[in-house]
Amino acid sequence: MITEFTPIASLIGGALIGLAAVMLMALNGRIAGMTGIFGGILAPFEAGNRWRLAFLAGAIVAPSVADILGADFAFFAPVTGLPLAIGGVIVGIGVSYGAGCPSGHGVCGIARLSPRSIVATLVFMATCFVTFTLMRHGV
Repeated sequence: MITEFTPIASLIGGALIGLAAVMLMALNGRIAGMTGIFGGILAPFEAGNRWRLAFLAGAIVAPSVADILGADFAFFAPVTGLPLAIGGVIVGIGVSYGAGCPSGHGVCGIARLSPRSIVATLVFMATCFVTFTLMRHGV
């Protein structure tokens, strides 16, 4: 389990996420919610969706370039296969009911002082805390 404290890397990563969100809103008038961006390319492709493909390509290419340049990504998923797929479906259902994902609500919605986004983010966080506590203590 990763327990290292990385304030500099975290600060830089957070600043880059914030910068990307601000740029997308300022230049395209769009919210940087990954689920909405991804969901938009699943519908019939339109010429106006190129920005979605560019955003997703950047989200894939940037860590790949960092990896090639020697960045150390310590990532561990305790489950694979079917449990991971089931978790993905559950998250997808939750995103549909919540009208957005943690990145859209947490990064962009809170920055806009959206009451719905603040409540959604508090629910996301509370659920994560409960899940982590239950998983950590063997329940």
